[in-house]
Amino acid sequence: MFTKLHHVAIICSDYERSKSFYVNTLGLHQIEETYREERNSYKLDLGVGEHTRIELFSFPNAPERPSYPEAQGLRHLAFEVENLDEAVSVLVSKGINSLEKIRLDELTNKRFTFFADPDGLPIELYEK
Repeated sequence: MFTKLHHVAIICSDYERSKSFYVNTLGLHQIEETYREERNSYKLDLGVGEHTRIELFSFPNAPERPSYPEAQGLRHLAFEVENLDEAVSVLVSKGINSLEKIRLDELTNKRFTFFADPDGLPIELYEK
């Protein structure tokens, strides 16, 4: 039935700040940006690899949602990386200071860490 994950949608509190974070800091590529005047809202399609997208939305007066890795609902967004140490170094060089200590997944023996986007959304880096 399902063939792949198509996209993850994120509503941000500050569109320009989040756009800069996902494009300039994380290096995702812009596919398409749309401004919908009737909604006073942006939608930015960002490419993650060849097959997955993140849809970044701005909505005026969107309510806050408590978010941390152990909250109910969507737990986190995870990106696979070839080399976790290199990925961490790149993020630190770009000013990401919220990186947690690197841990080992007891089930897969793979290394991972977490950091947060500008709105506190937990993002995981998971070593391939």
